[in-house]
Amino acid sequence: MIAGCASGPQANPRDPLEPMNRKVASFNELVDNAVVKPVAKGYVYVTPALVREGVGNFFSNLEEVWNTANNVLQFKGRAAAESWMRFSINSVFGLGGIFDLATDMGLERHKEDFGQTLGVWGVPTGPYLVLPLLGPSTLRDTAALPIDMQGSMLNAVPHSGDRDRLYGLGLVDKRASLLRASALLDEAALDKYTFTRDFYLDARRSAVFDGNPPELPVDPAK
Repeated sequence: MIAGCASGPQANPRDPLEPMNRKVASFNELVDNAVVKPVAKGYVYVTPALVREGVGNFFSNLEEVWNTANNVLQFKGRAAAESWMRFSINSVFGLGGIFDLATDMGLERHKEDFGQTLGVWGVPTGPYLVLPLLGPSTLRDTAALPIDMQGSMLNAVPHSGDRDRLYGLGLVDKRASLLRASALLDEAALDKYTFTRDFYLDARRSAVFDGNPPELPVDPAK
């Protein structure tokens, strides 16, 4: 299927499914323009910046538990310890993570997910994929997605209604934080699909190698 979807000899070897991915990306953009972006703009309009910062800190703090787990799986002892200390300090003294006191104390955030962990273990990236509603991914990151979802601290919320509302708030807050970046991208005279794909793939590769990726091999999909 991958070979059949490739767009000829000029196809990007990291994106053999480009025709299909472009269609999914167009669908995602339609949904974003019709629903997600307007809600995010309304959220920014009615919510003070200080409150939005607290909301963002709250969700970032919840991620520290999964960051800790993945740092342990990657044998990054210091990063795992700092991630757990960040969660403990911000949860207790930062009112559940609303205030990011750990950063003020010099504790660096080490954001890690299971896709990065698989990369550290040597699992190839695989082809670039655009997932419906979820956006840019790769075969490796898509395979890791169910594990990442299970690792979310929001699963610990007992009431399904409260949990769903928190998921929704997290989505809106994340989209609101990207409004300025997406506006600049819309105004730029470039192919948004190509820019997003290359940025995502390069950023993920850099994250796996802690910002110092080696040169790409002959087959850049590996």
